[in-house]
Amino acid sequence: MPDYDSDAMGAAQIDRPDAAFDIKKLYLKDASFESPNSPEVFATRDWNPSVDLHLDTGTGQIGESVYEVSLRATVTVTNRERTLYLAEVSVAGLFEISGVGKAGLDPLLESYCPSILFPYLREVVSDLSVRGGFPQLVLRPVNFEALYQRKRRQDSAPPEA
Repeated sequence: MPDYDSDAMGAAQIDRPDAAFDIKKLYLKDASFESPNSPEVFATRDWNPSVDLHLDTGTGQIGESVYEVSLRATVTVTNRERTLYLAEVSVAGLFEISGVGKAGLDPLLESYCPSILFPYLREVVSDLSVRGGFPQLVLRPVNFEALYQRKRRQDSAPPEA
């Protein structure tokens, strides 16, 4: 069993002797790359690209204790408001999780599993950028635990008037 932050992962449930976590499979679900303004963009002398990254996660139960967690990235790279390329990548994993209870399951599926998937997603995005004729793009690390905690706070906040 991996070492978890007990506060974030549902304390008592993770420490139970019947708790189990296993990675069954990691895989690429979908990948696309588009460079709508090539080859003209390769002649650009004023090279100062900006990167817009949008991440989404998804979860689904496949079996009694098997869950699919997916991580999707849409990466748009522009230079002076002109699109250099757009990459969309979705990776997923099958995770067997048992004995953790609901309080322990949510942080595993929404924080820990996406953090396992992210390096694979980063590698595909990097490879696509190079194969598209552009400099290697290495996505910055993402703190999925902080994103999960922010989502929990937003979900528990009273609705605005």
